Amino acid sequence: MSKPNGSELVILKYLWSAGRRTAREIHEAIGPEQNWQLSTTRTVINRMESKGWVKRDGESADSAAFYVAVLDRVETLGGLVRQLTRQVLDLKGPLPAALFADSPHLSEAELDELDAIINAAEDAERAKKGR
Repeated sequence: MSKPNGSELVILKYLWSAGRRTAREIHEAIGPEQNWQLSTTRTVINRMESKGWVKRDGESADSAAFYVAVLDRVETLGGLVRQLTRQVLDLKGPLPAALFADSPHLSEAELDELDAIINAAEDAERAKKGR
């Protein structure tokens, strides 16, 4: 599975924290900071919907579609952290998820889950060598 790009990640982070929102609500919250027009926000949302990363979840009274994130927050962030640390920075060995303890996007339980995701391959490799 491919990873979300920067624009997609901005929308995902907003939906993870805000819950279901219309495209207009998403745009009003993040569009100005990104220098996006409403059409840009809608284009990114539509692209994410076609990838299965967001989905429509009902309609508002004025028939505007609500959207929710489908991608799991911890899995997605864990994959991005793992890609950065392993493939970009070439870091080896266990990585402490506590590094991200100050993130407003992760709870204590999610940090534990993130730690497992980041270090999964290393744990499997250590277990394999220990046989």
